[in-house]
Amino acid sequence: MSKVYFKRVDNKDIKALSDAALSLMETLIAQEGHTFKGTVPMKVHFGEKGNDTYVPSTCYEGVIDYLKANEIPSAFIETNVLYRGARTTAESHKQIAKDHGFTQLPVIIADGEMGELFDEIEINKEFFKSCKIGKAFGDYEQFIVMSHFKGHGSAGFGGAMKQLSMGFASRGGKMAQHAGINPVVKASKCIACGLCIKKCDVDAITMEEKAFINHDKCVGCAGCIAVCPVGAIQSDWTGKNFKEKIAEYAYAAQLGKDNIYITYLINVTPECDCMGQHMHTVAEDIGVFVSKDPVAIDAACIDMLQKEAGEKLFDDGRDSIRHAVKIGLGTDAYELIG
Repeated sequence: MSKVYFKRVDNKDIKALSDAALSLMETLIAQEGHTFKGTVPMKVHFGEKGNDTYVPSTCYEGVIDYLKANEIPSAFIETNVLYRGARTTAESHKQIAKDHGFTQLPVIIADGEMGELFDEIEINKEFFKSCKIGKAFGDYEQFIVMSHFKGHGSAGFGGAMKQLSMGFASRGGKMAQHAGINPVVKASKCIACGLCIKKCDVDAITMEEKAFINHDKCVGCAGCIAVCPVGAIQSDWTGKNFKEKIAEYAYAAQLGKDNIYITYLINVTPECDCMGQHMHTVAEDIGVFVSKDPVAIDAACIDMLQKEAGEKLFDDGRDSIRHAVKIGLGTDAYELIG
């Protein structure tokens, strides 16, 4: 049984949220003997351009101040997104981080300028033999994984496991989870500029009247999606078992790491922070959770959310929890302390 530490903060008080995260982390450190080693990046989500319900950086300042006071080097760390948007390239991604107030620490984009840098992490599970994890994650032994618990159209909910899976994956790894392994060309939009051919490292793209992707050669890196100036190359969204794939990528992301997970159950929107628009909330704020187990903390969040909302919000997300338990990522049996 894993321990999950909880403190209620339901009044939109940013300072209270920051203080809660810090006090719960300090409690975990004291009770479980956690020690920090070397540089400890903070995995965060900067929020898509136009989104206003992501967790603001000010909620993390208590933890940031703790790291600075204890001379523990840190940085914000993220990966580029699969879709075309303000966080598609490292340059624009860092600009969004700045625009949204994430200026307290340096910013690391773990998978390079176009999502091309990754390590293959071998896991040999049901859906993946190996997973494409942003290369810079391999430079560190520990992370503080900051998550926003909210809904997600495909995953059911997004929490610590999704922050590990999608958040640590390179662009090709995101594609492998979200969709089929290959991107496709929408011929009606293609302008035959050839940028995708120059970008492709495995010569999988040829040009006739329009670009054509040879799926026998394509390795699913999704770099062509990033460079296409008109959005003609898109992800094939027909993949299956998305929730189970999230669990397996989360397993790969945390393999050999000694992480602390901090989750904010606030601003509970029906979709994730990648939505570049204002969204209305579907439940009241509840508070902050901290654990060493990403499965247990997600289970605690969904259990408390459903209990207090009085309905089975995001219940299909439990498929990820069940598969995570099955493959040994963590446990859904937890002791709630708070």
